[in-house]
Amino acid sequence: MPKNFFIFLLTSLLIFSLFDISSAQTLSSKTGSRIGEIENNGTVRDSSGKKIGEIENNGIVRNSSGSRIGEIENNGTVRNSSGSRIGEIEKNGTVRDSSGKKIGEIEKNGTVRDSSGSRIGGSNGISRKKLGALYFFFFFNDK
Repeated sequence: MPKNFFIFLLTSLLIFSLFDISSAQTLSSKTGSRIGEIENNGTVRDSSGKKIGEIENNGIVRNSSGSRIGEIENNGTVRNSSGSRIGEIEKNGTVRDSSGKKIGEIEKNGTVRDSSGSRIGGSNGISRKKLGALYFFFFFNDK
């Protein structure tokens, strides 16, 4: 009996972990409406579900055609396709442009704020570096 229970438990955990792998995190606008999503594999989609790019595990950011448009380094530095530093996302969530000026903030709860403190978007379950890159440097910086 304990052996069957153990097999059941492992099977259940595997099934639940597969559901988690396939989920996506919704990205919202300043009004809370859905503007897109980022899947756990890094695929970024707009509000209609169309793929607009991706953020790879190594920090490389690509557009919908697969061209490299930037990079998010482990230390939070954000670079464009030429390798020039265009900003930084600090560990505490502060987002700075290339000159070091604060342009926004990512709160622990996933709320994204501009330099004046106004909410411009948000999502739960995404690292601050990815959220900062999505909202301030790539894809959703005009929303």
